[in-house]
Amino acid sequence: MILVTTAGKVGSEAVRLLAERQMPVRVLVRNPAKAKALADAGAHVVVGDLEVPASIDAAMAGVTAVVLVSPAVPAQELNVVASAARAGVRHIVKATSKASPDSPIARRRGQSEIEAGLAASGVPHTLLRSNAYMQNVLAWAPEIAKTSGFGSAVGKGRTGMVDARDVAAVAAEIAATPAAHANKTYWLSGPQSISNDDVAAVLSRLLARTITYRELSFEENKDGMIRAGVPEPIAHMNAQALSLTAEGDAEWVTQDVPTLLGRQAPSFEQFAADYAASFA
Repeated sequence: MILVTTAGKVGSEAVRLLAERQMPVRVLVRNPAKAKALADAGAHVVVGDLEVPASIDAAMAGVTAVVLVSPAVPAQELNVVASAARAGVRHIVKATSKASPDSPIARRRGQSEIEAGLAASGVPHTLLRSNAYMQNVLAWAPEIAKTSGFGSAVGKGRTGMVDARDVAAVAAEIAATPAAHANKTYWLSGPQSISNDDVAAVLSRLLARTITYRELSFEENKDGMIRAGVPEPIAHMNAQALSLTAEGDAEWVTQDVPTLLGRQAPSFEQFAADYAASFA
């Protein structure tokens, strides 16, 4: 049995892919109504909370591998690691990012804390360090649909954006066949590094109208996210990450996705075409 710890964009797709392979898969959720499609696909949906160790222990029964993907709250993910160690789980696939204990971004410091706890647990594991998700661009979709434009503090920075579906595919592949991946780290990106000007150009061609990208300051970007309903601490971290991208922090591309999956990673053009209705 493989346990996936949340049903977000990466977790849900990993569950779907594992069920498609007819692997026994369980997903931990707080609201089972939101996971009906996963249950229909063949997953075992269990109700629990990453803040409640007893509920994690119940979900961990009979599990041999875990796909650990969540908003990366250290206490929550370390609860999962501790439960996996107690249960004798043989492998954990951890979705993470460019983590560092000295990062100015709290989320990256949290990831580093989780990774340290995972290493100390003794459970064999694999780290998946992903570049920014292409799906993050969907946050601009309402603004693009309404104004034919979007803004960001990324400036002219370039990003090796990766499709979250590819991250899920890698996680599912490793969870299903973990032996060759113990204690390895993979850096997951798309096939090329692109700027927001490139994003605007791709969307302009796709939508047959001009989409304009505006460069924003840190404060403008943060305030815009807050007005859109993002909690202030998360908006602050997101704006920090975008400002680092402007300095070249995300301008990296690897071949880890094609090496692990045996196929090319999709381009941003392919991603945008798949989600064209969201931008229209």
